[in-house]
Amino acid sequence: MFTKHCLVNLHRSQKSTKVRLYTTMGILERKEREKEDMRRLILTAARKLFLEQGYEKTSIRNIADAIEYSPATIYLYYKDKNELFFALHEEAFLKFMEELGGVRSVKDPFERLIEMGHRYIKYAVENPELYDLMFIMTAPMETLACRDELWEDGLKSFGLLKWVIQECVNIGYLKNTDIEISAMTVWAYMHGLVTIYLKNRMSMFQDDQQIQRMQQSFTLFSKMIKESL
Repeated sequence: MFTKHCLVNLHRSQKSTKVRLYTTMGILERKEREKEDMRRLILTAARKLFLEQGYEKTSIRNIADAIEYSPATIYLYYKDKNELFFALHEEAFLKFMEELGGVRSVKDPFERLIEMGHRYIKYAVENPELYDLMFIMTAPMETLACRDELWEDGLKSFGLLKWVIQECVNIGYLKNTDIEISAMTVWAYMHGLVTIYLKNRMSMFQDDQQIQRMQQSFTLFSKMIKESL
């Protein structure tokens, strides 16, 4: 049988084990936070340099200098510049799909399509650097070509658009049964519209109505596709 002395020692031992366990967990959690903070620091600096200097002129050393760490530190997180750039690309698309995904709650298919257009414009206006990285810079596609991989992120967002258009056809809002061509037509218009804005081509109007012009243009386009597609 345990004596009182033994029970006291057992209790102390259990308490000590718990303390060590909590301490170890705390250290691991802190290390994970530190790793995540470093990833965020690297990605933020890399995005800025990629957009300012272009993909080819940006190096791991440039990024390391920007965050005041050695290149070796970056290689602990990303094996090369391609992987780092594509991490930015994937992160941008994750945010993009979160924005567009909200259209699923809109019951009417054509209203869902309209809402998708508004959200597309909103994302581009609020995240111009990310939009540039996702849809304008050629580097992500060159990276995929080197990997012999498909543009999965693009296919996911295009797939959502195709689904919305298919629903519009099923209800009778749209007549064109070539869903892929219809989706490409809508995407081409949306991309052109926001790119004109993002690249400051609307500045020729010399007023502060640029956002309103985009919205008005999209409203007109919506009426046109309902009548012609």
